[in-house]
Amino acid sequence: MNREEIKRILPHREPMLLVDEVVLENGEAISKYTVKGDEHFLNGHFPGMPVVPGVILCEIMAQGSSLLVAEKLDGNVVPMFVGLNDVRFKRTVLPGDTVETHAKLANVRGNIIFTDATAYVNGKVCCSGKLTVALTPRK
Repeated sequence: MNREEIKRILPHREPMLLVDEVVLENGEAISKYTVKGDEHFLNGHFPGMPVVPGVILCEIMAQGSSLLVAEKLDGNVVPMFVGLNDVRFKRTVLPGDTVETHAKLANVRGNIIFTDATAYVNGKVCCSGKLTVALTPRK
Protein backbone atom coordinates (compact mmCIF):
# COMPACT_ATOMS: atom_id res chain seq x y z
CA MET A 1 0.00 0.00 0.00
CA ASN A 2 1.15 3.50 -0.71
CA ARG A 3 0.57 6.60 1.46
CA GLU A 4 -2.82 7.43 -0.07
CA GLU A 5 -4.08 3.87 0.48
CA ILE A 6 -2.80 4.00 4.07
CA LYS A 7 -4.79 7.23 4.63
CA ARG A 8 -7.96 5.28 3.83
CA ILE A 9 -7.19 3.00 6.78
CA LEU A 10 -5.32 5.03 9.41
CA PRO A 11 -6.87 8.22 10.80
CA HIS A 12 -3.44 9.90 11.13
CA ARG A 13 -2.64 12.87 8.92
CA GLU A 14 0.35 15.10 8.36
CA PRO A 15 2.40 15.91 10.28
CA MET A 16 1.75 12.74 12.32
CA LEU A 17 1.26 10.16 9.57
CA LEU A 18 4.54 8.27 9.87
CA VAL A 19 4.06 5.45 7.35
CA ASP A 20 4.93 5.99 3.68
CA GLU A 21 4.24 2.44 2.50
CA VAL A 22 3.35 -0.96 3.90
CA VAL A 23 3.27 -4.57 2.77
CA LEU A 24 1.05 -7.03 4.63
CA GLU A 25 2.17 -10.61 4.18
CA ASN A 26 2.27 -13.82 6.19
CA GLY A 27 0.75 -12.13 9.24
CA GLU A 28 3.39 -9.41 9.28
CA ALA A 29 3.20 -5.69 8.51
CA ILE A 30 6.39 -4.35 6.96
CA SER A 31 6.19 -0.57 6.79
CA LYS A 32 8.60 2.18 5.78
CA TYR A 33 8.98 5.83 6.67
CA THR A 34 11.75 8.07 5.34
CA VAL A 35 12.84 10.86 7.69
CA LYS A 36 12.92 13.97 5.52
CA GLY A 37 14.62 16.30 7.99
CA ASP A 38 11.92 18.98 8.16
CA GLU A 39 9.63 17.11 10.57
CA HIS A 40 8.34 19.17 13.51
CA PHE A 41 9.80 16.74 16.07
CA LEU A 42 13.35 17.43 14.83
CA ASN A 43 13.20 21.19 15.43
CA GLY A 44 14.47 21.07 19.00
CA HIS A 45 15.78 17.50 19.20
CA PHE A 46 18.64 18.55 19.01
CA PRO A 47 19.63 21.94 17.50
CA GLY A 48 22.51 21.36 15.11
CA MET A 49 22.26 17.58 15.58
CA PRO A 50 18.73 16.39 14.65
CA VAL A 51 17.91 12.94 16.04
CA VAL A 52 14.51 11.24 15.78
CA PRO A 53 13.11 11.02 19.34
CA GLY A 54 12.58 7.52 20.73
CA VAL A 55 8.90 8.18 21.30
CA ILE A 56 8.54 8.95 17.58
CA LEU A 57 10.22 5.64 16.71
CA CYS A 58 7.63 3.96 18.93
CA GLU A 59 4.85 5.85 17.12
CA ILE A 60 6.25 4.73 13.75
CA MET A 61 6.15 1.12 14.97
CA ALA A 62 2.63 1.59 16.42
CA GLN A 63 1.23 2.94 13.16
CA GLY A 64 2.75 0.03 11.23
CA SER A 65 1.40 -2.38 13.86
CA SER A 66 -2.10 -0.91 13.56
CA LEU A 67 -2.16 -1.85 9.90
CA LEU A 68 -2.13 -5.52 10.94
CA VAL A 69 -5.82 -5.08 11.78
CA ALA A 70 -6.69 -2.92 8.78
CA GLU A 71 -10.02 -4.74 8.35
CA LYS A 72 -11.12 -3.41 11.77
CA LEU A 73 -10.16 0.19 10.98
CA ASP A 74 -13.38 1.07 9.20
CA GLY A 75 -13.48 4.76 10.13
CA ASN A 76 -15.58 4.09 13.22
CA VAL A 77 -12.60 3.22 15.43
CA VAL A 78 -9.26 4.89 16.09
CA PRO A 79 -6.14 2.87 16.98
CA MET A 80 -4.93 4.42 20.24
CA PHE A 81 -1.45 3.61 21.51
CA VAL A 82 -1.98 2.44 25.13
CA GLY A 83 1.13 0.52 26.11
CA LEU A 84 4.83 -0.06 25.61
CA ASN A 85 6.81 -2.88 27.13
CA ASP A 86 10.41 -4.01 26.81
CA VAL A 87 11.30 -1.11 24.50
CA ARG A 88 14.96 -0.84 23.58
CA PHE A 89 16.74 1.80 21.53
CA LYS A 90 19.84 0.52 19.76
CA ARG A 91 20.83 3.21 17.23
CA THR A 92 20.09 6.83 16.46
CA VAL A 93 17.87 7.64 13.51
CA LEU A 94 18.80 10.70 11.47
CA PRO A 95 17.37 12.78 8.62
CA GLY A 96 17.61 10.82 5.37
CA ASP A 97 17.26 7.45 7.09
CA THR A 98 14.46 5.08 6.07
CA VAL A 99 12.94 3.32 9.05
CA GLU A 100 11.58 -0.11 8.18
CA THR A 101 9.33 -1.69 10.80
CA HIS A 102 8.33 -5.32 11.10
CA ALA A 103 5.28 -6.01 13.27
CA LYS A 104 3.48 -9.24 14.14
CA LEU A 105 0.33 -9.82 16.15
CA ALA A 106 1.15 -11.37 19.50
CA ASN A 107 -2.41 -11.46 20.84
CA VAL A 108 -5.86 -9.93 20.39
CA ARG A 109 -8.26 -9.56 23.30
CA GLY A 110 -11.46 -7.86 22.22
CA ASN A 111 -10.51 -4.39 21.07
CA ILE A 112 -6.95 -4.62 22.45
CA ILE A 113 -4.18 -5.52 20.02
CA PHE A 114 -0.77 -6.73 21.25
CA THR A 115 2.12 -6.68 18.80
CA ASP A 116 5.84 -7.35 18.70
CA ALA A 117 7.61 -4.75 16.59
CA THR A 118 11.14 -4.01 15.49
CA ALA A 119 12.43 -0.99 13.58
CA TYR A 120 15.49 -1.15 11.35
CA VAL A 121 17.66 1.33 9.48
CA ASN A 122 19.89 -0.17 6.80
CA GLY A 123 19.12 -3.66 8.12
CA LYS A 124 20.27 -2.83 11.67
CA VAL A 125 17.90 -2.71 14.64
CA CYS A 126 17.29 0.81 15.92
CA CYS A 127 14.30 0.10 18.18
CA SER A 128 12.18 -2.83 19.33
CA GLY A 129 9.36 -3.45 21.75
CA LYS A 130 6.01 -4.92 22.60
CA LEU A 131 3.20 -2.51 21.75
CA THR A 132 -0.41 -2.39 22.83
CA VAL A 133 -3.04 -0.61 20.73
CA ALA A 134 -6.70 -0.16 21.69
CA LEU A 135 -9.32 0.13 18.98
CA THR A 136 -11.34 3.01 20.42
CA PRO A 137 -14.73 4.19 19.09
CA ARG A 138 -14.44 7.48 17.23
CA LYS A 139 -16.18 10.30 19.08
